[in-house]
Amino acid sequence: MHKKTKSPLWSLPLILCACLHAHAHGSVGLADDQCVIQIGFYSAHFAIYQPQTSKHEEYCEDIPEVTDSIFVIEYLHAVMREVPVDFRIIKDRESRGKFVSWEDIEKIDDLDRDTVFYQSPVTRPDGVFLVHHEFADSGDYIGIVTTAHPTLNRTYTSVFPFHVGEASWGYVPLFAGIALLLQINYWLMTGGFTRWRNKRRAAN
Repeated sequence: MHKKTKSPLWSLPLILCACLHAHAHGSVGLADDQCVIQIGFYSAHFAIYQPQTSKHEEYCEDIPEVTDSIFVIEYLHAVMREVPVDFRIIKDRESRGKFVSWEDIEKIDDLDRDTVFYQSPVTRPDGVFLVHHEFADSGDYIGIVTTAHPTLNRTYTSVFPFHVGEASWGYVPLFAGIALLLQINYWLMTGGFTRWRNKRRAAN
């Protein structure tokens, strides 16, 4: 006798949201409840502050206000103190979204046109890279951090999307709609609708 199991599809929205969260930061993610940015084989703690509106609160991705913002990158590899690092913020005019990659950035014809902030390469012997920028508009942006290998002729780039201003739902409505359609399809295929209709008829 086979035991009938319930469909796992009810949990699909949670799974999809979890996948979305895992990719939401591009090269930025959570590790031990701290936001970490990965730049090639380098890693660093990453945080965004908006002191004028939220004091010492840290943000890992989207920032709520269109105002002064401070990006802080604290190097976790000592060798990063010896190599130049540059930081660029561009407007996501093509709606590349949460899954943007460096390959997408390379396809941009005029990067300077989309750039709203650029910090030229600089070394930070104290291991803390700090950038201040005052946003003028809400919307979707992409951060780009570039550095180099200490001895080899290699460049490493980190790309992370983020939203400024009112919260962006991104792909959540799309995934929720897909999950709903899958659940309805499962309900129909397993006879759920037929059983419901028969119960209605019997009740009448």
